[in-house]
Amino acid sequence: MAVIIHRKLVRDRIPEIIRQSGAEPVCRTLNGEEKLAALKEKLCEEAAEFRQSGEMEELADVAEVLRALLRETGISRDALENARARKYRERGGFDGGVWLEEVRK
Repeated sequence: MAVIIHRKLVRDRIPEIIRQSGAEPVCRTLNGEEKLAALKEKLCEEAAEFRQSGEMEELADVAEVLRALLRETGISRDALENARARKYRERGGFDGGVWLEEVRK
């Protein structure tokens, strides 16, 4: 029997999908700070996958992790949007593609 070690947060239906393929997943449920830490790590993982592939499916994974982080932290979508809009007003967005080479004093 082959064993593949993952030790990472996965989507909720992944164990079911693994069982349907004839394999047996070994899982546990994370809560509290452990879950929050895993979500933060997953955000970095998914962002890196999008960075490498540029595929919409990977960006959808980033959005799903963000949704879970909002729920886990109790931050509403409205609060996030308000913070985003405030920062946009104060500092702008990223649409212009401004690349800062250096600051001279």
